[in-house]
Amino acid sequence: MYIKPFLVFAFICLSFSSVSAQDTLKAKAPEMQLKEFWFVLLKSGPNRSQDSASAAKIQAGHLNNMMRMYKDGKLKVAGPFGEDGEWQGIFIFDAERKEVEALLQTDPAIKAGRLIYEIHSWWASPIGSFKPGKPDMAN
Repeated sequence: MYIKPFLVFAFICLSFSSVSAQDTLKAKAPEMQLKEFWFVLLKSGPNRSQDSASAAKIQAGHLNNMMRMYKDGKLKVAGPFGEDGEWQGIFIFDAERKEVEALLQTDPAIKAGRLIYEIHSWWASPIGSFKPGKPDMAN
């Protein structure tokens, strides 16, 4: 039975080629280098029983807060999921993890308990939407 040793060998080879590919990307031009961002999964919180007027006010504050973080160059991507369920939306931040945690605490929907979150490290090339710094608001 040589199948198991072969699978282990194949897995090890694939692992090294994956690491090698990442190292190659990091060694190329700056636009091909990888940078750590923070992926935040927004989920339904324990307190979603607000009346419609209160929920609308919380949502308006949530949207205003997102725009502020975007203009400050911290929030690179945000948006809701298009289906009902526990997962409500995502944020992708360009900041240190401690700052991300502090920024999340400024969100009215999180403060009210309508949303909770998970933070995960996420790597991407710092180009396009992920270019560091404040966005060009002229466009």
